[in-house]
Formats: sequence, C-alpha cells, structure tokens
Amino acid sequence: MSPELLLPLCTFVAVSSITPGPNNTMILASGLNYGFVRSLPHLFGITCGFSFMIFATGLGLHAVFEQVPMLQIVLKYGGAIYLLWLAWKLAHAAPMSANQAALSKPMGFWSAAAFQWINPKAWVMSLTALTTYLPQGFGVGDAGLLAGLFGVIGTFCVGCWALFGVAMRRVLQNPRSVRIFNVVMALALVATLYPLLA
Repeated sequence: MSPELLLPLCTFVAVSSITPGPNNTMILASGLNYGFVRSLPHLFGITCGFSFMIFATGLGLHAVFEQVPMLQIVLKYGGAIYLLWLAWKLAHAAPMSANQAALSKPMGFWSAAAFQWINPKAWVMSLTALTTYLPQGFGVGDAGLLAGLFGVIGTFCVGCWALFGVAMRRVLQNPRSVRIFNVVMALALVATLYPLLA
C-alpha cells in the first residue's frame, strides 16, 4: 500500500466506523443499559469480528461472492431480518432496574463477532475498503494492515458510542425516558437498513 493512500484510508476507516449503523446503535443502547465496562465484550466482539472479516475477505473470500452472487443476496436479506428482530426486541425491552441490569446479560464477544457476518453495513464497508484502497494484486500484509486499522480506529470510534450511551444514563433517569430511548434506538436500527437495501 502506498503512503499517499494511508491518510485517505484512515479517514475512510474513521468515518465509516463512527457513522450510525447497526453496531453503533446497539453499543449505544448497551452503554445505556449496562454501562461501559459490561459493554466491553460487545465492543471488542464488534471490532475483532469485523477486523477478522476484513482479513478473511481480503484473502479471497470476496471471490466467493463474485462466483456465487446469490450468497450475497442471502446474507443481505438474512442480515436485514435479524436486524429487524433485534429492533423488535429493543423496542419491547422494558426498562431495567439496577438489580435487573445486574442480572441480565449484554451481547457477548462471540455474538457480536458473529453478527458482523450478517451485518449489511459491515459488508459494504469491507468490500468498499478492499476495492477502493488496496492496490491491485494486494498481498496478505496489505489485508492485515487494513484489518489492523479497522481494529484500532474502529475500537475508538465504536467505544465513543458506548460512552455516549453511558452519558445518556444521567439524562434518562426514569423508566419512561429509557423506554422512549429504546424505541427511538430500535427505529434508528431499522432506519440503518434503508441505505443498505435501497
């Protein structure tokens, strides 16, 4: 990868990682409901899972999609259905007391990592980065660098959403406010599907 491409690539990684999407919407809700520390497995699941997906796609997985276009359609709509289910769960989640929050479990590392494979925004980001910023005939080192950049910069960007959720805890003090917030986040999750499926 040429040094001239590094700055534009880092900018793309930061912008695509911090803009609203399914991951950021869910980690925001997790920060609100569970706090930052308990949301860390979810956060690292997102960034590690996505970085691994970038690396695997860079090593040739994208060729599978070129050979079997139907697989991309299945992942796209399967991911959309799963996101709608998550949005429904979030919208119908009752506000938790401190005891309930302590007993319930946020999304874990492996669930968040696996979610990347059916996350439509993750696929768009992955394929755009690989086709736009990596040179023709790129090697393992280039794919590893791209995955590493998404891991480091993505952790910071997604972490900002978790911290924003934690900050919202001070504002949303009563159960009605939390319920409204959960419904708004569910609608935002559904809204992230529009540009991906349009």
